[in-house]
Amino acid sequence: MTAQTLLPHPWEWGNYAKGWEGVAGYSFGVFIKNSFVIVIVATFGAVFSSSLVAFGFARNKFIGHGLWFGIMMMTLMLPADVVLVPQYIIYTKLNWLDSIRPIVIPQFFGVPFFIFLMLQFIRTIPAELDEAATIDGCGKFRLYYKIILPLIRPSMATAAIFSFYWRWEDLLGPVLYLNSPSKYTVSMGLKMFLDSESVSNWGPMFAMSVLSLTPVMLIFFIFQKQIVDGISTSGLKG
Repeated sequence: MTAQTLLPHPWEWGNYAKGWEGVAGYSFGVFIKNSFVIVIVATFGAVFSSSLVAFGFARNKFIGHGLWFGIMMMTLMLPADVVLVPQYIIYTKLNWLDSIRPIVIPQFFGVPFFIFLMLQFIRTIPAELDEAATIDGCGKFRLYYKIILPLIRPSMATAAIFSFYWRWEDLLGPVLYLNSPSKYTVSMGLKMFLDSESVSNWGPMFAMSVLSLTPVMLIFFIFQKQIVDGISTSGLKG
């Protein structure tokens, strides 16, 4: 493939077999498995915790409600690069390096964008439902679990899809915190095909790049309706 052609000529199907063999003695399947573990755990944590925090802000009044909400919105605007160094120092002191804990555990404390997305969705649900459920004896957590959670599924699906994309394509987090090749993700596996000191395996790298896009494309085509519905019903559309 050259700069003047879009499609490769000739086709080298053997690059898929060479790429699947992986690098450093680890098959590319190991990197895909590691990515799926991180994506599934991080997505579950991000969606569940964000829905709980959004319910707290939307349906409960407490001391400093406006202050805490303002702080949460400020973290939404804070560039992620600003907190890289302090986060790395904290995870080093916790002895979390060379594990997936620095990547997945922070997701269980809520993601500001997802919290705002679900908060907007919860505000569209009539408060009379809460009052009726409270009269019937529902406590706060049961109200969240039985009434709110089933009604905000479109926004939760949208958050889950975004979380899947962000974690699947993430390179910076794994590069910072993972040292053992057996724990590398897809993005790190692709990077290992490139060697600045010797010959880079461009063919296998491009073949595995195409393969790594398969889950992303499947998620988009299967859940594109949920993405549109979740954003439009949350008031985030332009």
